[in-house]
Amino acid sequence: MADDDETPPLMQRILDNPFILLFLGVAVPAVLYLIWGIMEIISIPVAG
Repeated sequence: MADDDETPPLMQRILDNPFILLFLGVAVPAVLYLIWGIMEIISIPVAG
C-alpha cells in the first residue's frame, strides 16, 4: 500500500522525540515567566 511509505505527521514526529519535548518543557515556561516578569516590571508605578 502507498500509506506505508509516507512519513508520520509533524505532530507525531514532535511528540515521539524526547529531546524536542525536553526543549519545549523548558523553553515554554521560561518564555512565559519572562513575559510575566516584564509585565510586572512595567506595572510598577513610577516614583515621583
